[in-house]
Amino acid sequence: MTDKPKVLRETDDEARKLARLVLREQRSAAMAVVEPGSDGFPFVSRVLLGFDLDGAPVILASRLATHTQALLTDTRCSLLAGRMGKGDPLAHPRITVQCEGEPVTQTDPRYPLMRARFLRRHPKAQLYIDLPDFLFFHLAPMRASFNAGFGRAYALAGNDLLITSSALEEIATAERLLLDELRSNADAVKHLIADDPEPVTPAWQVTGIDSEGVDLALGDAFRRVVFPRQVENAAELHAMFVKLYR
Repeated sequence: MTDKPKVLRETDDEARKLARLVLREQRSAAMAVVEPGSDGFPFVSRVLLGFDLDGAPVILASRLATHTQALLTDTRCSLLAGRMGKGDPLAHPRITVQCEGEPVTQTDPRYPLMRARFLRRHPKAQLYIDLPDFLFFHLAPMRASFNAGFGRAYALAGNDLLITSSALEEIATAERLLLDELRSNADAVKHLIADDPEPVTPAWQVTGIDSEGVDLALGDAFRRVVFPRQVENAAELHAMFVKLYR
């Protein structure tokens, strides 16, 4: 009797890094929930992706939407996101993340930061974000399946997608200050993505800063710049930017 072929590769740091990168660079994702009153049938919709300072996905949803009612009834959901390109779609990296959804309403102290970060990533959401029936969901990753291409499948734990830091609040304050500094220095963004093979212009906007890197957007395109190492406080974060663009 022959041994079954090994489907999954051993999950290493390179796989974890690429999985986080693939997820963070997506504008939207397909989200599956358990539809209320359907005897357990899955319901799939498309959602815009934002990210909290800990790296967890964040979505903005109307209480009128089926997926919102589903999450308020059963917190379990799955996200499917991935890169697209020429040729076979299955040749490009994609990731499925199983999450627990936690509602974050407009009275929650976490709401202002989530709102600011989401709007920088999706400015057109300004049209509806403050309507009374809208709320956020913080989607805590439980586990993930990452396929980096043919023959490159990995199983990830939820923590593999999260940023572990004791200074998230301090980083949040530093993010606001650095964003102001970057707005006054158009060349900074150009330096941040100077190694990218695609054309780089100051039109790229920084949408988020955390202890592991920087999120950028230009229209519907998103990029992630990963720091050489994780920073642990505001002073290290500022020093990292000095090193990167001065």
